[in-house]
Amino acid sequence: MKLSTEQTLALAIALSHFTSKASAWSPTNGYAPGNVSCPSTDVNFIRNATGLSSEESDWLALRNEQTQPALKKFMERANFTDFDIDDFFDEIQTNITIGLSFSGGGYRAMLNGAGQLSALDERTVNATEHGLGGLFQSSTYLAGLSGGNWLTGSMALNNWSTIDELANNKNGVWDIDHSIFNSGGLNIFSTLGRFHDIDEAIDAKKEAGYNTSITDIWGRALSYQFFGSDFDGYAPLTFSSIKEGEAFQNASVPFPISVADGRAPGTKVISGNSTIFEFNPFEMGTWDKSVHAFTDLEYLGTHVTNGKPDNSDVCVRGFDNAGFVMGTSSSLFNQFLLQLNSTSLGSTLKSILNHYLSDLDKDQDDIAVYAPNPFFKAEYAASTDVADSEYLYLVDGGEDLQNIPIAPFIQPERDVDVIFAFDNSADTDDYLPDGASVVATYERQFGIINSDASFPYVPDTNTFLAHNLTTKPTFFGCYASNLTELSRVPPLVVYVPNVPYTTWSNTSTFKMTYDSDEKRKIIQNGFEVSSRYNLTIDSEWRKCVSCAIMQRSLEALNETQPDECKSCFDEYCWDGSVYEGDKNFTTSVNYTQTNAETNSQAGVPDRSNITDESASSASSASSTASASASSRAKNNAGSNFVIGETTIYLMIAGLVAGFASIV
Repeated sequence: MKLSTEQTLALAIALSHFTSKASAWSPTNGYAPGNVSCPSTDVNFIRNATGLSSEESDWLALRNEQTQPALKKFMERANFTDFDIDDFFDEIQTNITIGLSFSGGGYRAMLNGAGQLSALDERTVNATEHGLGGLFQSSTYLAGLSGGNWLTGSMALNNWSTIDELANNKNGVWDIDHSIFNSGGLNIFSTLGRFHDIDEAIDAKKEAGYNTSITDIWGRALSYQFFGSDFDGYAPLTFSSIKEGEAFQNASVPFPISVADGRAPGTKVISGNSTIFEFNPFEMGTWDKSVHAFTDLEYLGTHVTNGKPDNSDVCVRGFDNAGFVMGTSSSLFNQFLLQLNSTSLGSTLKSILNHYLSDLDKDQDDIAVYAPNPFFKAEYAASTDVADSEYLYLVDGGEDLQNIPIAPFIQPERDVDVIFAFDNSADTDDYLPDGASVVATYERQFGIINSDASFPYVPDTNTFLAHNLTTKPTFFGCYASNLTELSRVPPLVVYVPNVPYTTWSNTSTFKMTYDSDEKRKIIQNGFEVSSRYNLTIDSEWRKCVSCAIMQRSLEALNETQPDECKSCFDEYCWDGSVYEGDKNFTTSVNYTQTNAETNSQAGVPDRSNITDESASSASSASSTASASASSRAKNNAGSNFVIGETTIYLMIAGLVAGFASIV
């Protein structure tokens, strides 16, 4: 859609909410990329992944000036009695680097993650008193994958709004009362109008000479929910525009990263050896040896050979559309195809969906197509699969089972001390995590495609469930002295799984709508997950988190761990034991049994029901904190892929018919 002069001016004013510079969005003022002059005649957009980019390094210098005072303030609130915080910060030789990772899992992951993050943000009401407020301000990096990226991306691209501001936005942001497949609800004309606008936007990209796929539709549709409905869901907004925002330029917020997987041409299965790509405000690329290169994100879409523009007079901007990048990290359509037979849809609908989705998969239209390939003939690539292809194919970042985006934080170049891994995956039958993501990340470091990454030892998923490691936070890699057989000392990992405290937060990945009440309750439950139920389950939780954060620095100083930290590590560190019995436990919901005696009863919780009516706020935390229940006990808990037939038909009519018109 071509904008008038008045509309263009209005768009520029509106986009100033997202960024401070109009140069950050597409030069076409729409979804399609556009030609621009190259930065210089001898520019080369790719670099070898042998270190951080100069832009990231410069930004880190600014960020460190803010994170260390914020971290000191956070740790002072832990009220240590046998440890001097001032002396510690005077002695440490390097800045402490914290990474926050939020898993995929559709809207379940976005909403649970929102609550978990809100408990870390001192801007959230009561987060400082009853949570881990200030930890967000102390963190250097913030990564999201799939639904987790919907959280981190929409936060970053909405001028770093608070979770409360996003959840209560009046301009359509995080309005998920209606599915993106049926945005108008009962107003079918509104829904058809939305698909018409999306169709026009993608037509414009195709007419500009770019390949399109169903991920373009997915990303465009998501944009309306993440950025609002004005200006066709802020169609010109780019992911690289994050770097133009005042908060990011001042380094007053963490460095955001989105993660996606590479998929080799002609294949369907994503393996643990798939190349992991990251998008950050400056670059996209990978640390993996298969490509081992990064490219300037702002100039994606430019025809290059080994990073040099084929025409030094013509470059491209606007390809890194914000919705397209976030859609790339969450290309769930492979999952529709893979999980369709296990859903509760009728056989007729399954047949219809199988027909259309299978056709899309055969045509490789179910993935995100990055063409021209920014790494075409890249000299740094160890594999020709990507370097010799004119196309780069990317998919949902969790399809290699690494559903928590940890990879960016275990690269030695970033020197991260501690990772907070928030796991909102649906690994079990009741849509709760079983540790599969961290197991996959641990195993990947020994594969053929590994970078120089290192990750601490973790047990198998049976042990996660049997030993109740998914019912409370668990620390991995607590002592560097026990990690000497790894390639290098990895960051300490604080694993924080989704646990239903006051509402059933274990919804299906394919639940596409949440009313305001559902949204509020899941966000609140996420707060309680991060805060150990408002610090009522463990009043020393803030102190234990502080111990995890400073552990690598204490080891570097060769200082003795404070007794208070030893007690924390006794409580939260994985002790190295592995469950070798039969997998005969029945549920993964058993979240209040924490001591060794009750852990022996793991997987056999009592069956008392949690109901939304009896769920309490922080004031009555003690009564609810003692309840355990199977998520099967409530009719709507963790329900299978249930979408109304009207929505299914609209999805088919809108997505398939609409897609057929642009390919």
